[in-house]
Amino acid sequence: MFRRFYFYLNVRGKLHYSTATRSECIPDIVINGRHFERDEWSNVTPKVLSHIGRKLHSQQGHPLFLIKQRIIEFFYKRFAGSRGNPIFSVHENLDPVVTIKQNFDSLLIPKDHVSRNKSDCYYVNSNYLLRAHTTAHQAELIGMGLNNFLIAGDVYRRDEIDANHYPIFHQLDAVRLLGKHDVFKSLDDGAKMEVFDKMGARTAEKQERHTLEACKVMEDELKSTLVALARHLFGQDTRYRWVDAYFPFTHPSWELEVFHRDNWLELLGCGVMEQKILDDAGAHDRIGWAFGLGLERLAMCLYDIPDIRLFWSQDSGFLSQFADKTPHDAIKYMPVSVYPQCINDISFWLPEDGSFTSNDFFDLVREVGGDIVEQITLVDNFTHPKTQRTSHCYRIVYRHMEKTLTQQEVNTVHKQIEKEAAHKLNISIR
Repeated sequence: MFRRFYFYLNVRGKLHYSTATRSECIPDIVINGRHFERDEWSNVTPKVLSHIGRKLHSQQGHPLFLIKQRIIEFFYKRFAGSRGNPIFSVHENLDPVVTIKQNFDSLLIPKDHVSRNKSDCYYVNSNYLLRAHTTAHQAELIGMGLNNFLIAGDVYRRDEIDANHYPIFHQLDAVRLLGKHDVFKSLDDGAKMEVFDKMGARTAEKQERHTLEACKVMEDELKSTLVALARHLFGQDTRYRWVDAYFPFTHPSWELEVFHRDNWLELLGCGVMEQKILDDAGAHDRIGWAFGLGLERLAMCLYDIPDIRLFWSQDSGFLSQFADKTPHDAIKYMPVSVYPQCINDISFWLPEDGSFTSNDFFDLVREVGGDIVEQITLVDNFTHPKTQRTSHCYRIVYRHMEKTLTQQEVNTVHKQIEKEAAHKLNISIR
């Protein structure tokens, strides 16, 4: 009889193994006690799974926690009830395993949209994936009757490897819904105005279901709120600009950029929520706005953190610089020391069946090399004129965050990457 191997991920992110007799050797994925059968869509790796449960955004004294709290405090102060109590609820412990409906369908993301590809997401199986954005929880919270809420959490995307990208990062989303009375309450003739237009047309300024007046009120509140947030974070004299954007779940949509250190930095994306999302969630009588931002990007800018891998470090030299700090303290990260890089190249012929994707290779390198892999860059893409076979050459930069690596140590890891890539990706090492 064959044995079926389960790997279980507990809340601390460690892998445990047990066995059960089966006629087939098909590993189940178990995340926080939930069992998921593998299928042809399963591409989540043990390395990625090991991060589930770390909840960096909830750890006091962590830079992501400080940034998150600073944003929450802003919303608590700006939006308060008649007795001064905050009207925004905060949700930061939602399960990162979501359904296809939650992550895509509930947000009106088209079936053929590139963001659904296996090369972009970490699928548990064909029905579940690790959320690619905290926006995946919007519809369920609206369906619970919530009108004003913030969502913070870890999100998972397959991406390139460099100092600014990591397969797990953290987002914060906000949603605000208003009924007719609240939309127009500040206007003298607000009682005569309508939120919805039964015979309307979609334009660049509004959705077909909304009146132009309602959409403009929502746009004004959204933009004034986010400009105030940007200045709360970066300073009152911060320059900003709005850029028209497209998102499947909002229209009209914008990105807010701030001028930071001689460059324009994309801070967040936002817009008026698509009314169909609200209708499907049972909020057909309300209109809403929403935005989302990345916590790592903010923290790297505000605290001078040079490498996204540092957020996962448990080294006291890093964490001690944020311990006992408040969200409003001015903190500038000081590198404990800078360890040298080791650079190795890897060249190989791609499989002729077209099955190779760069993100598959990046995941494999991360799985084998772990966090000593600082960066991967495609330095050569060559097609043989006679055979028409394609060759890639990637430059892999190795650097440990806490010690000096020897070239021998790096060569051992590099050889293992070559071996695993040849076996799992069907490439031919040159």
